[in-house]
Amino acid sequence: MTGGSGQRVGTIVRAVITGVAVLLVWAALVAPDRASAMSPTALLRVPVEGVLLLALALVLPWRVGRVLAATAGALLGVVVAIKALDVGFSEVLDRPFDPLNDWAYLGPALGVLSDSDGHATAVAAAVGAGLLLVATLAALIWAMLRLHRLARRHRRASVRAVIALATVWLVGAVSGLQVSPGVGIASSSTVGEAVDQVAQLRADLADRKVFARAIAHDAFGDRPADRLLAGLRGKDVLLVFVESYGRVAVEGSSFSPEVDAALDTGTDRLRRAGYSSRSAFLTSPTFGAASWLAHSTLQSGLWVDSQQRYDQLLGSDRSTLSDLFHRAGWRTVFDVPAVTRPWPEGAAFYHFDELYDATDVGYHGPSFSYATMPDQYTLAAFRRLELTRGHRPPVMAEIDLVSSHHPWTPLPQMVPWRDVGDGSVYDGMPDLGISPDAAFRDPDEVRALYGRSIVYSWQSLVSFLRRYADPNLVVVALGDHQPHSYVTGPHPGHDVPISVISQDPEVMRRTAGWGWQSGLRPRPDAPVWRMDAFRNAFLTAFDPAGTGASGADASDAGVGVERERQPARVLHQSR
Repeated sequence: MTGGSGQRVGTIVRAVITGVAVLLVWAALVAPDRASAMSPTALLRVPVEGVLLLALALVLPWRVGRVLAATAGALLGVVVAIKALDVGFSEVLDRPFDPLNDWAYLGPALGVLSDSDGHATAVAAAVGAGLLLVATLAALIWAMLRLHRLARRHRRASVRAVIALATVWLVGAVSGLQVSPGVGIASSSTVGEAVDQVAQLRADLADRKVFARAIAHDAFGDRPADRLLAGLRGKDVLLVFVESYGRVAVEGSSFSPEVDAALDTGTDRLRRAGYSSRSAFLTSPTFGAASWLAHSTLQSGLWVDSQQRYDQLLGSDRSTLSDLFHRAGWRTVFDVPAVTRPWPEGAAFYHFDELYDATDVGYHGPSFSYATMPDQYTLAAFRRLELTRGHRPPVMAEIDLVSSHHPWTPLPQMVPWRDVGDGSVYDGMPDLGISPDAAFRDPDEVRALYGRSIVYSWQSLVSFLRRYADPNLVVVALGDHQPHSYVTGPHPGHDVPISVISQDPEVMRRTAGWGWQSGLRPRPDAPVWRMDAFRNAFLTAFDPAGTGASGADASDAGVGVERERQPARVLHQSR
């Protein structure tokens, strides 16, 4: 190879390397924080941050400029990571990432991945994410240092570039010129992301005082025991959460007819067994995951829409439904098959008399992805352990049905109740269903599986109530949150169905003022309450006076103050 050819190759290589550096920094600066905004046209935007950094590289002393370039590269890497988390949280939880509180979700997310796809996959995902973060930081620091060096070497060309880019940005900002619908050519997304995160941090810190006042205000906290729940004396009360049971399951989806049919059939079968039922919707504080926020919201009567609020609540002495039932003479139980390790914070806050987790209900069958046991077994074990006791007080229990938890496959099948036994009857069933890995290659298949999982959960509950019909049983069955957006589609809302089921006409009379609709399936025009309103409405309906609560009263019954999301987070959506 001649000297001239070698020089040309070297020039080409250096140009390619420089192009890679420019592309890395440019892409990091203009990357959107929403999946819907990601497209090749986003790279055509002009980032104001890039113009400013290039200008600073030209005017600052060499050493100061290098330090600034390296620092900017590291900070840009952090911003890219937060943007990626914003995308993920928006897709799964229907909200942006909260930098102060949301790190707590990463552990449970890996746990779900481990339960669904195996421990090795979860470990590989964690390691891969860590390596990707380190590589991103290193690549952006390198790219910024290289571009700083080139800008200093080629001052004249760099000055022209600053003038040209600044002109394009200003024209785009003033005129509103767009590279595609809704995507302006003038970008300030990185600065906007930083401003948003600072605003969110300030809001989180201020919210602690707001929520502390809400916790302290409790109309029922000091209510004497003889004035609590008089309308339910002698009755077993079950608060049954059906995992991921959202409005989408009963309204406007491809799988809705299947779920509707199951609910209508269940309504008829329960009616023939002597039960009445009424249904409506509650607005959940969470979406797609973090069901503990919904559970604590319903139990406490407070709007628990963040991990910060949840942790703050669990450190308080706020009276929950479980506390109040216990004070009024009930034995209180939590039946939570998703819990696989000690949960001391739950015991300290909810003060239940008994906790049944995945390890202590005698289950010897297979797991079904995330679900440690089928819903039918959960209900059968609860009856065996609690409802068949002799000379017992009435029981108030929260029971979590998790067969409808993501990834909704494989699903168990119903078996005769006499055959449930220790769960061995379910051996081999997981092998009959499609694996999560195969299911998630087909979006239509995922949605269909979700619908079937809701059908199974309701079949289990309806069959249980018919098999062991009890005139002194009251059931409140509801969803905790909507399923992920790949089931619901964009902007589905946070509503979940809720039903009250009982054979006692007096129970139904006391709830008549709520205006809920007859049957297990709420229609689209059914009443909608915030989930934090339910506790006080329920307690009021069954107080000694027996006056119940109207829908309007119930809507104002929750004393929790809804946390204001920062306006910056909203404005950022349009940038």
